[in-house]
Amino acid sequence: QPCWSEYLTTRIEQNMVVSCTCPISECRAQPTTAFICSIVSSEEIIAKYEKALLRGYVECCSNLTWCTNPQGCDQIILKDGLGYGAACSKCSWISCFNCSFPEAHYPASCSHMSHMTCAKCNHGFCWRCLKPWKPTHEDYYNCSAMVSKAAWQEKRFQDYNERCTLHHHAREFATSLRNRVSSISEMPKIRTLTFVLDACKVLEQAQKVLAYTCVYSYYSQDTESMEIVEQQTESLELHTNAL
Repeated sequence: QPCWSEYLTTRIEQNMVVSCTCPISECRAQPTTAFICSIVSSEEIIAKYEKALLRGYVECCSNLTWCTNPQGCDQIILKDGLGYGAACSKCSWISCFNCSFPEAHYPASCSHMSHMTCAKCNHGFCWRCLKPWKPTHEDYYNCSAMVSKAAWQEKRFQDYNERCTLHHHAREFATSLRNRVSSISEMPKIRTLTFVLDACKVLEQAQKVLAYTCVYSYYSQDTESMEIVEQQTESLELHTNAL
């Protein structure tokens, strides 16, 4: 039993328990959960084992995934029927299930979130695999662009990138403000501040949309529709600033 306990403990600590088999080379039998729990006495090690089982189960199920909140969340989300993005029931983070970007990025498409362009030569490539956008992806920019056009593209990228960054910072401020107001509202003799918390949530969502609208606008080639988008964006910015 001491040998089995040491063996199983080591496999659990190395995150290799899911594929664990009998240490005898010619035996491919896998220890059951009941057997492991009867051999390993440490509650901490058993807790790691149970987490490994859960992690393995989620990874094997195509319709399950973990919440992608970068701040950390252990909630499991059912992807079926949730469409473009769904809010986590635990932390309210909205994930995108169509690409590996950690959050829903409407109105920017998943293609927009992976398509990068060199500011000097306008060469398009995928930031995930670093391969040219053509032919494995959906678009291509000619690498023999003129210097003047490259300079214009670089300035255009910097402008949109700066706007996007500012909106993300404003969103972080709204989140911080909501957390501070939430802590104050829990103090005794403080009147309800629900309306302020609701306003902060609206600010967070508005700044998020404005940030990803910058991505959408940068890559959009439809001049006519872009006029409408810019008008709506300007209106949203004005109302967001007022709020």
